[in-house]
Amino acid sequence: MSEFAARRAAAMAGLERIDAKDRPAGLIVTHLPNVRYLTGFTGSNAILVLTPGQALLATDPRYDLQAREETDCEVAVYKRYPMLGQLLPKLKRAGLKRWGIEAGHLTVDLLGVLEKGLPKTRFVSSASVVEGLRMVKSADEIERIRRAVRINSEAFEKAVEHLRPGISENFFAAELEFQMRALGAERASFETIVVSGPRSAFVHARPSGDPVLANELLLIDMGAHCEGYASDMTRMVFPGVPGKEVKRRYNAVLEAQLAAIDAVRPGVSSVQVDRAARYVLKKREMDTLFVHSTGHGLGLEIHEPPRVARRHGSKLRAGMVITIEPGVYIEGFGGIRIEDTVLVTGTGCEVLTPTSKELLAI
Repeated sequence: MSEFAARRAAAMAGLERIDAKDRPAGLIVTHLPNVRYLTGFTGSNAILVLTPGQALLATDPRYDLQAREETDCEVAVYKRYPMLGQLLPKLKRAGLKRWGIEAGHLTVDLLGVLEKGLPKTRFVSSASVVEGLRMVKSADEIERIRRAVRINSEAFEKAVEHLRPGISENFFAAELEFQMRALGAERASFETIVVSGPRSAFVHARPSGDPVLANELLLIDMGAHCEGYASDMTRMVFPGVPGKEVKRRYNAVLEAQLAAIDAVRPGVSSVQVDRAARYVLKKREMDTLFVHSTGHGLGLEIHEPPRVARRHGSKLRAGMVITIEPGVYIEGFGGIRIEDTVLVTGTGCEVLTPTSKELLAI
Protein backbone atom coordinates (compact mmCIF):
# COMPACT_ATOMS: atom_id res chain seq x y z
CA MET A 1 0.00 0.00 0.00
CA SER A 2 1.36 3.44 -0.97
CA GLU A 3 1.62 6.17 1.64
CA PHE A 4 -1.33 7.92 -0.01
CA ALA A 5 -3.43 4.76 -0.04
CA ALA A 6 -2.63 4.28 3.65
CA ARG A 7 -3.77 7.84 4.37
CA ARG A 8 -7.02 7.25 2.50
CA ALA A 9 -7.61 4.07 4.48
CA ALA A 10 -7.00 6.01 7.69
CA ALA A 11 -9.47 8.70 6.58
CA MET A 12 -12.14 6.08 5.95
CA ALA A 13 -11.41 4.55 9.34
CA GLY A 14 -11.82 8.03 10.82
CA LEU A 15 -15.41 8.09 9.64
CA GLU A 16 -16.06 5.27 12.11
CA ARG A 17 -15.40 7.69 14.97
CA ILE A 18 -18.22 10.03 13.94
CA ASP A 19 -21.54 9.76 15.82
CA ALA A 20 -23.05 6.40 14.88
CA LYS A 21 -26.45 7.95 14.14
CA ASP A 22 -25.01 9.91 11.23
CA ARG A 23 -21.85 7.99 10.49
CA PRO A 24 -20.92 8.61 6.83
CA ALA A 25 -20.29 5.65 4.56
CA GLY A 26 -18.32 7.72 2.05
CA LEU A 27 -16.29 10.91 2.00
CA ILE A 28 -16.31 13.83 -0.46
CA VAL A 29 -13.07 15.80 -0.19
CA THR A 30 -13.12 19.27 -1.75
CA HIS A 31 -10.36 21.13 0.17
CA LEU A 32 -7.35 21.01 -2.12
CA PRO A 33 -4.67 20.59 0.60
CA ASN A 34 -6.63 17.55 1.83
CA VAL A 35 -6.91 16.23 -1.73
CA ARG A 36 -3.14 16.56 -2.07
CA TYR A 37 -2.54 14.88 1.28
CA LEU A 38 -4.67 11.88 0.32
CA THR A 39 -3.62 11.52 -3.34
CA GLY A 40 -0.44 13.47 -4.15
CA PHE A 41 -2.30 15.53 -6.77
CA THR A 42 -0.94 19.09 -6.99
CA GLY A 43 -3.36 20.70 -9.45
CA SER A 44 -5.72 23.58 -8.69
CA ASN A 45 -9.04 21.84 -9.39
CA ALA A 46 -10.05 18.46 -7.98
CA ILE A 47 -12.58 16.57 -5.90
CA LEU A 48 -11.79 13.25 -4.24
CA VAL A 49 -14.57 10.73 -3.61
CA LEU A 50 -13.80 7.93 -1.17
CA THR A 51 -16.01 4.88 -0.74
CA PRO A 52 -15.13 1.53 0.81
CA GLY A 53 -12.59 0.05 -1.57
CA GLN A 54 -12.53 2.91 -4.11
CA ALA A 55 -10.87 6.30 -4.57
CA LEU A 56 -12.03 8.51 -7.44
CA LEU A 57 -10.24 11.75 -8.29
CA ALA A 58 -12.25 14.16 -10.44
CA THR A 59 -10.57 17.01 -12.28
CA ASP A 60 -10.81 18.98 -15.53
CA PRO A 61 -9.03 18.43 -18.88
CA ARG A 62 -6.10 20.68 -17.96
CA TYR A 63 -4.98 18.12 -15.39
CA ASP A 64 -5.83 14.83 -17.10
CA LEU A 65 -2.25 13.70 -17.70
CA GLN A 66 -0.96 15.23 -14.46
CA ALA A 67 -3.59 13.48 -12.34
CA ARG A 68 -2.84 10.10 -13.87
CA GLU A 69 0.89 10.62 -13.35
CA GLU A 70 0.73 11.95 -9.78
CA THR A 71 -1.89 9.67 -8.24
CA ASP A 72 -2.81 6.01 -7.85
CA CYS A 73 -6.55 6.81 -7.90
CA GLU A 74 -9.14 6.26 -10.58
CA VAL A 75 -9.30 9.54 -12.52
CA ALA A 76 -12.44 11.07 -14.01
CA VAL A 77 -12.24 14.18 -16.21
CA TYR A 78 -15.15 16.60 -16.55
CA LYS A 79 -15.40 19.61 -18.85
CA ARG A 80 -18.49 21.29 -17.44
CA TYR A 81 -18.96 23.34 -14.27
CA PRO A 82 -19.76 22.62 -11.50
CA MET A 83 -17.69 19.47 -11.45
CA LEU A 84 -19.53 18.25 -8.37
CA GLY A 85 -22.74 18.27 -10.41
CA GLN A 86 -21.11 16.08 -13.06
CA LEU A 87 -20.13 13.63 -10.33
CA LEU A 88 -23.72 13.05 -9.22
CA PRO A 89 -24.33 9.93 -11.38
CA LYS A 90 -21.27 8.25 -9.86
CA LEU A 91 -22.35 9.23 -6.36
CA LYS A 92 -25.81 7.79 -7.02
CA ARG A 93 -24.35 4.53 -8.32
CA ALA A 94 -22.35 4.15 -5.11
CA GLY A 95 -25.70 3.61 -3.38
CA LEU A 96 -24.65 5.31 -0.13
CA LYS A 97 -27.20 7.10 2.03
CA ARG A 98 -24.71 9.15 4.07
CA TRP A 99 -21.71 11.11 2.86
CA GLY A 100 -19.10 13.01 4.84
CA ILE A 101 -18.44 16.51 3.53
CA GLU A 102 -15.91 19.19 4.50
CA ALA A 103 -18.44 21.68 5.81
CA GLY A 104 -15.83 24.40 6.35
CA HIS A 105 -14.75 24.30 2.71
CA LEU A 106 -17.90 23.45 0.74
CA THR A 107 -19.91 26.43 -0.49
CA VAL A 108 -23.62 26.76 0.11
CA ASP A 109 -24.17 26.56 -3.66
CA LEU A 110 -22.31 23.26 -3.96
CA LEU A 111 -24.06 21.79 -0.95
CA GLY A 112 -27.29 22.71 -2.72
CA VAL A 113 -26.11 20.80 -5.81
CA LEU A 114 -25.58 17.71 -3.66
CA GLU A 115 -28.87 18.01 -1.80
CA LYS A 116 -30.86 18.55 -4.99
CA GLY A 117 -29.11 15.74 -6.87
CA LEU A 118 -29.24 13.25 -3.98
CA PRO A 119 -32.48 14.16 -2.17
CA LYS A 120 -32.68 11.07 0.04
CA THR A 121 -29.09 11.35 1.22
CA ARG A 122 -27.70 12.79 4.46
CA PHE A 123 -24.59 14.94 4.35
CA VAL A 124 -22.57 14.95 7.57
CA SER A 125 -19.77 17.32 8.54
CA SER A 126 -16.48 15.42 8.63
CA ALA A 127 -14.24 18.48 8.72
CA SER A 128 -11.82 17.10 11.31
CA VAL A 129 -11.21 13.68 9.75
CA VAL A 130 -8.41 14.54 7.33
CA GLU A 131 -7.10 17.50 9.34
CA GLY A 132 -6.73 15.18 12.33
CA LEU A 133 -4.49 12.89 10.29
CA ARG A 134 -2.47 15.80 8.93
CA MET A 135 -1.51 17.06 12.40
CA VAL A 136 1.10 14.30 12.84
CA LYS A 137 3.67 14.43 10.06
CA SER A 138 5.40 11.48 8.44
CA ALA A 139 9.19 11.31 8.18
CA ASP A 140 8.96 12.49 4.56
CA GLU A 141 6.77 15.45 5.50
CA ILE A 142 9.15 16.45 8.30
CA GLU A 143 12.10 16.35 5.92
CA ARG A 144 10.25 18.61 3.46
CA ILE A 145 9.49 21.07 6.26
CA ARG A 146 13.16 20.97 7.31
CA ARG A 147 14.17 21.91 3.76
CA ALA A 148 11.62 24.72 3.71
CA VAL A 149 13.00 26.02 7.03
CA ARG A 150 16.60 25.87 5.79
CA ILE A 151 15.74 27.72 2.57
CA ASN A 152 13.84 30.35 4.52
CA SER A 153 16.68 30.99 6.94
CA GLU A 154 19.33 31.08 4.23
CA ALA A 155 17.20 33.52 2.20
CA PHE A 156 16.97 35.78 5.25
CA GLU A 157 20.73 35.70 5.76
CA LYS A 158 21.42 36.54 2.10
CA ALA A 159 18.80 39.27 1.87
CA VAL A 160 19.73 41.04 5.09
CA GLU A 161 23.19 41.71 3.62
CA HIS A 162 21.47 44.21 1.32
CA LEU A 163 19.27 45.78 4.00
CA ARG A 164 19.80 49.43 4.81
CA PRO A 165 17.65 52.35 5.93
CA GLY A 166 15.90 54.09 3.05
CA ILE A 167 15.03 51.11 0.89
CA SER A 168 11.32 50.45 0.75
CA GLU A 169 9.55 47.74 2.69
CA ASN A 170 8.23 46.41 -0.63
CA PHE A 171 11.72 46.25 -2.10
CA PHE A 172 13.10 44.26 0.81
CA ALA A 173 10.08 41.91 0.84
CA ALA A 174 10.74 41.26 -2.86
CA GLU A 175 14.42 40.62 -2.09
CA LEU A 176 13.47 38.04 0.54
CA GLU A 177 11.11 36.27 -1.84
CA PHE A 178 13.66 36.37 -4.67
CA GLN A 179 16.25 34.71 -2.44
CA MET A 180 13.74 32.02 -1.39
CA ARG A 181 13.02 31.14 -5.02
CA ALA A 182 16.69 31.31 -5.99
CA LEU A 183 17.43 28.77 -3.26
CA GLY A 184 14.75 26.36 -4.47
CA ALA A 185 11.45 27.38 -2.87
CA GLU A 186 8.29 27.05 -4.96
CA ARG A 187 6.98 30.29 -3.52
CA ALA A 188 6.61 32.21 -0.30
CA SER A 189 4.35 30.46 2.22
CA PHE A 190 2.32 33.68 2.59
CA GLU A 191 2.63 37.35 1.73
CA THR A 192 5.96 38.30 3.27
CA ILE A 193 5.66 40.87 6.05
CA VAL A 194 8.27 43.62 6.20
CA VAL A 195 7.15 46.57 8.29
CA SER A 196 9.16 49.35 9.91
CA GLY A 197 8.66 51.71 12.82
CA PRO A 198 5.32 52.27 14.56
CA ARG A 199 3.45 50.34 11.84
CA SER A 200 5.13 47.16 13.09
CA ALA A 201 2.51 47.27 15.86
CA PHE A 202 -0.02 46.18 13.20
CA VAL A 203 0.19 42.41 13.71
CA HIS A 204 -0.25 41.47 10.03
CA ALA A 205 0.68 44.70 8.29
CA ARG A 206 1.51 44.48 4.61
CA PRO A 207 4.77 45.91 3.32
CA SER A 208 4.39 49.34 1.74
CA GLY A 209 6.37 51.75 -0.38
CA ASP A 210 7.49 53.47 2.82
CA PRO A 211 11.20 53.36 3.61
CA VAL A 212 12.84 51.19 6.23
CA LEU A 213 13.52 53.68 9.00
CA ALA A 214 16.78 54.22 10.87
CA ASN A 215 16.65 53.71 14.64
CA GLU A 216 13.25 52.03 14.48
CA LEU A 217 12.09 48.44 14.86
CA LEU A 218 11.81 46.39 11.68
CA LEU A 219 9.61 43.27 11.84
CA ILE A 220 10.17 40.54 9.22
CA ASP A 221 7.75 37.60 9.04
CA MET A 222 8.53 35.18 6.21
CA GLY A 223 8.18 31.59 5.13
CA ALA A 224 9.28 29.41 2.23
CA HIS A 225 7.11 26.77 0.58
CA CYS A 226 9.19 23.76 -0.48
CA GLU A 227 7.83 20.60 -2.16
CA GLY A 228 4.36 21.50 -0.94
CA TYR A 229 5.29 22.23 2.69
CA ALA A 230 5.58 25.52 4.54
CA SER A 231 7.96 27.12 7.01
CA ASP A 232 7.40 30.24 9.12
CA MET A 233 9.80 32.56 10.91
CA THR A 234 9.72 36.07 12.40
CA ARG A 235 12.83 38.04 13.24
CA MET A 236 13.44 41.59 14.42
CA VAL A 237 16.05 43.93 12.95
CA PHE A 238 17.07 47.33 14.29
CA PRO A 239 18.85 49.63 11.80
CA GLY A 240 20.88 51.57 14.32
CA VAL A 241 21.65 51.20 18.00
CA PRO A 242 18.68 49.91 20.05
CA GLY A 243 17.91 51.81 23.23
CA LYS A 244 17.21 50.48 26.70
CA GLU A 245 13.42 50.27 26.26
CA VAL A 246 13.70 48.40 22.95
CA LYS A 247 16.06 45.89 24.57
CA ARG A 248 13.85 45.49 27.63
CA ARG A 249 10.76 44.69 25.60
CA TYR A 250 12.66 42.51 23.17
CA ASN A 251 14.18 40.45 25.98
CA ALA A 252 10.74 39.97 27.54
CA VAL A 253 9.37 38.54 24.28
CA LEU A 254 12.44 36.36 23.87
CA GLU A 255 12.05 35.01 27.42
CA ALA A 256 8.37 34.27 26.72
CA GLN A 257 9.22 32.46 23.50
CA LEU A 258 11.90 30.35 25.17
CA ALA A 259 9.50 29.48 28.02
CA ALA A 260 6.86 28.31 25.54
CA ILE A 261 9.41 26.22 23.62
CA ASP A 262 10.56 24.67 26.89
CA ALA A 263 6.96 23.57 27.55
CA VAL A 264 6.62 21.70 24.24
CA ARG A 265 6.65 17.92 24.63
CA PRO A 266 4.33 14.98 23.92
CA GLY A 267 1.28 14.78 26.15
CA VAL A 268 1.22 18.48 27.01
CA SER A 269 -1.80 20.50 25.93
CA SER A 270 -1.11 23.31 23.47
CA VAL A 271 -3.03 25.51 25.94
CA GLN A 272 -0.23 24.92 28.48
CA VAL A 273 2.36 26.04 25.92
CA ASP A 274 0.40 29.23 25.29
CA ARG A 275 0.08 29.76 29.05
CA ALA A 276 3.86 29.52 29.52
CA ALA A 277 4.45 32.45 27.16
CA ARG A 278 1.70 34.56 28.72
CA TYR A 279 2.99 33.92 32.24
CA VAL A 280 6.36 35.47 31.39
CA LEU A 281 4.77 38.51 29.75
CA LYS A 282 2.42 38.96 32.69
CA LYS A 283 5.40 39.09 35.06
CA ARG A 284 6.81 41.84 32.82
CA GLU A 285 3.41 43.62 32.77
CA MET A 286 3.15 43.12 29.01
CA ASP A 287 0.51 40.40 28.79
CA THR A 288 -2.19 42.82 27.61
CA LEU A 289 0.07 43.72 24.68
CA PHE A 290 0.05 40.10 23.45
CA VAL A 291 -3.06 40.02 21.27
CA HIS A 292 -2.84 36.76 19.31
CA SER A 293 -2.22 33.08 19.94
CA THR A 294 1.23 31.69 20.70
CA GLY A 295 1.35 29.55 17.59
CA HIS A 296 -0.22 27.21 15.10
CA GLY A 297 0.44 24.02 13.23
CA LEU A 298 1.91 24.14 9.74
CA GLY A 299 2.49 21.72 6.89
CA LEU A 300 0.69 21.73 3.55
CA GLU A 301 -0.90 24.97 4.77
CA ILE A 302 0.70 27.80 6.69
CA HIS A 303 -2.07 27.68 9.30
CA GLU A 304 -3.47 24.30 10.23
CA PRO A 305 -4.24 22.40 13.45
CA PRO A 306 -3.21 22.27 16.22
CA ARG A 307 -3.75 25.78 17.57
CA VAL A 308 -1.42 26.94 20.33
CA ALA A 309 -3.85 29.26 22.04
CA ARG A 310 -5.67 30.02 25.30
CA ARG A 311 -8.61 27.75 24.48
CA HIS A 312 -9.51 24.72 22.39
CA GLY A 313 -6.09 23.13 22.75
CA SER A 314 -4.89 19.79 21.47
CA LYS A 315 -2.65 17.32 23.23
CA LEU A 316 0.74 17.51 21.55
CA ARG A 317 2.07 14.36 19.89
CA ALA A 318 5.44 13.45 18.45
CA GLY A 319 5.52 14.41 14.78
CA MET A 320 3.48 17.58 15.12
CA VAL A 321 5.09 20.72 13.71
CA ILE A 322 4.05 24.03 15.25
CA THR A 323 5.16 27.64 15.44
CA ILE A 324 6.00 29.43 18.66
CA GLU A 325 5.54 33.18 18.14
CA PRO A 326 4.64 35.41 21.09
CA GLY A 327 4.69 39.15 20.51
CA VAL A 328 3.88 42.53 21.99
CA TYR A 329 2.41 45.46 20.06
CA ILE A 330 2.52 49.04 21.30
CA GLU A 331 0.86 51.95 19.52
CA GLY A 332 3.38 54.60 18.55
CA PHE A 333 6.31 52.35 19.45
CA GLY A 334 6.02 49.26 17.26
CA GLY A 335 5.71 45.51 17.49
CA ILE A 336 8.11 42.78 18.56
CA ARG A 337 7.53 39.16 17.59
CA ILE A 338 9.94 36.20 17.61
CA GLU A 339 8.90 33.03 15.81
CA ASP A 340 10.40 29.60 15.19
CA THR A 341 9.18 26.43 13.53
CA VAL A 342 9.27 23.64 16.13
CA LEU A 343 9.00 19.85 15.81
CA VAL A 344 7.48 17.85 18.68
CA THR A 345 9.76 14.85 19.28
CA GLY A 346 9.38 11.71 21.36
CA THR A 347 11.01 13.32 24.40
CA GLY A 348 10.49 17.06 23.93
CA CYS A 349 10.95 19.24 20.91
CA GLU A 350 13.46 20.37 18.29
CA VAL A 351 13.66 23.96 17.11
CA LEU A 352 14.05 23.60 13.36
CA THR A 353 14.79 27.29 12.72
CA PRO A 354 18.58 27.87 12.78
CA THR A 355 18.53 31.67 12.56
CA SER A 356 19.81 33.53 15.61
CA LYS A 357 17.14 35.08 17.82
CA GLU A 358 19.29 37.97 18.95
CA LEU A 359 17.99 41.42 18.01
CA LEU A 360 19.92 42.10 14.81
CA ALA A 361 21.36 45.61 14.84
CA ILE A 362 22.70 46.74 11.46
